[in-house]
Amino acid sequence: MNAPLYNKDILRLAASIPHHARLADAQASVEKRSPTCGSRVTADVRMADGRLAAMGLDVKACALGQASAALMAAQAIGLSADELADARDRLAAYLSGASDDLDFWPGLAVLAPARGYPARHASIKLGFEAIAEAARMADA
Repeated sequence: MNAPLYNKDILRLAASIPHHARLADAQASVEKRSPTCGSRVTADVRMADGRLAAMGLDVKACALGQASAALMAAQAIGLSADELADARDRLAAYLSGASDDLDFWPGLAVLAPARGYPARHASIKLGFEAIAEAARMADA
């Protein structure tokens, strides 16, 4: 394993994904898959008053995808569909090099070494993409 990518902080996050059980009564569910590596994240959500009230995740991804999903899940409850979509877009902008800002989401700095590995980007984005899309569907 490459030390800058797979360090103890990444592995600790990967092993501690919050909301890691599917919701039986989800308003919307979305599965996102990386064609590059086969990583997959399924997100179930319930919205209340325009805000994410509950979520459940099924994450089958590499350590980077798991760590990213853990970071997302730790902060997503209470956010609107627009705020979740903004976070998804800002993560994509950071990974592509269009932005240097990681301050929009707590803890993302731990994933900064992966920016130089484009083959890992799809897996890193899965959790943010799945939850943003599911929240938009449930809020519609």
